Amino acid sequence: MEQTTKKDDQEKLLEQVHNKVSDIAANIERTQIADYVLLMNSPIRLIWTNLLAGISRGVGIAIGFTIFASTILYLLQALNVLNLPIIGNYIADIVKHVQYQLEGRRTF
Repeated sequence: MEQTTKKDDQEKLLEQVHNKVSDIAANIERTQIADYVLLMNSPIRLIWTNLLAGISRGVGIAIGFTIFASTILYLLQALNVLNLPIIGNYIADIVKHVQYQLEGRRTF
């Protein structure tokens, strides 16, 4: 009787250990630690990956800022048409400066 109880306890303990090891293995697989370790062991691949990521971020920021700035300028020109007393002059000055900069860059 006592022998079977010990055996059952050992089986339960082994099952718990097996479940924990399976959970740890699943977590490691999910976090892709093996890929990260391979990347860290290959400096050229790491540099190449970071270079591409940096270029992508730079291009994305440039495109995003261009869209944002053009939208703001479009809205400012639309507000200038309304001829608001104080804001209208300020907006007109901003638009003139931007157009001057754009024309100046085209001549080069």
